[in-house]
Order: sequence, then structure tokens, then C-alpha cells
Amino acid sequence: MMRWRRLATAASLIALGLGLTGNRGPTTQVDLELVLAVDTSASVDSWEYRLQMEGLIRAFRDPVVVAAIRGTGPGGIAVTLVHWSSAHEQRQIVPWMQITDAASADRFAAAIAANRGRSFSDSTGIGEAIRYGERLIRRNRFEGRRKSIDVSGDGSNNSGTPPLYVRELVVAEGVTINGLTILDQEPFLYDYYIRNVIGGAGAFVMTVESYHDIINGMRAKLLREISVSVAENEESETGALVRAVR
Repeated sequence: MMRWRRLATAASLIALGLGLTGNRGPTTQVDLELVLAVDTSASVDSWEYRLQMEGLIRAFRDPVVVAAIRGTGPGGIAVTLVHWSSAHEQRQIVPWMQITDAASADRFAAAIAANRGRSFSDSTGIGEAIRYGERLIRRNRFEGRRKSIDVSGDGSNNSGTPPLYVRELVVAEGVTINGLTILDQEPFLYDYYIRNVIGGAGAFVMTVESYHDIINGMRAKLLREISVSVAENEESETGALVRAVR
């Protein structure tokens, strides 16, 4: 039985590796390609889901966040929003958009607001959400100096390929995986993300104690993704806590 499991795991890794290749056509230069991957599994109720979306909407309309985006350079950043739950349930809710100023940031926030309905409500497949995010980065029309998948959630993986296996392959493609953990259901989720989820250059986990803090947490996380120096200045104000940096 143990030998069969090892063979199955090896086969899964080979299959994943085969999916991590491919070339893009003409690209637009940006500082950061960012996938915002938001947990919409069964552990997230309607109120909690709405808070996550409201946190993102407010963050992209925040003057400090806009200033951080403008500070990345003339190309700005490219961002997309993903909902995910079980291993076979991921959906790109807002397509890739280039954000360089307040007007384009507001357009992204408006696109989130126009898609308030949640896509899924099932188990928690973090590994497949990461794999899906890498595919979106690989196939988009942008080329970023940095590439990042930002996973926010309130539970550990219980569906599909464990994130630990996917992480190594995605990081090898030059993509950083960061996290925002909500601890009201799994108090040790931060430690789980450290061991199994985050990876790559400058990877970090931010955490909030409950969904009551998620709006500030989303803002703090986005600032840290865009500009570490700005995020550190804002930490104490937001109430969100950076608990690990790798």
C-alpha cells in the first residue's frame, strides 16, 4: 500500500510538472502579476464572503494602496481575482486588468463589486487553487518583474493534491505564494500555511484573528504584496499582523 501511494504521488507530480510549461505571446511589462485567490468553500458563510469582497473593493479604492501601485513604475501591476473551494472548483471572477492609477484601480474594484455572487461552497483544495493561479499567470498577456499568488482562507487543505507538492513546482517557475489566514476556525492555520503553502522569494503569511478584522487585513495584505516598505509603515494602523516572512 505504501509503495502504491508513493507511485501515485510521483505520478501526480509528473502530471503537475507537465502542466507548468508553455510560452506566451506578446506581453505588456508590469512590475507585478498578482493572483488574488479567495476561499469560497463551505467553511465561509455568506457574511464572511461579503466581508472578503468588501475588503478587496475598499483596498483598491484606498489612496495609500493607489499610491503604492503608482510607485511600482509606469507599467503598474496586473491583477486577477479567483474564487476557489474544492480540488475541481476554481473560477476566474475578474479577468486580468492592468492597474496604474486611481482610475484603473477603481475599475478593478467596480468589477469585483459587479460579481458579488460566490462561485462555490464545498471542501478546501488549496493545492489545486495554487496550480490554477500559476496557469493564469503563465497564460496571461503580461510579463512582471515579480509574480505572486495570494491565497486567503480559513482552513487547511482537505481536497485534491496537497499544497506542499504543488508549491515546489510553482516556486520553481519563479512564482511566489503568499497567504492571509483567518484563525477563527483553525487557530493553528498560520503554522499550516508556513509549512505547506507559502514559498518563493520574500514569501509571507499575514493573519487576522477573525472575519471581523478581514477588511483591514485585505488592505494590509495588498499593500505588502505591492510594496513591502509601505506595508510595514501601515501595519500598526490596520491591526493585521505579519506573522512570518520567508
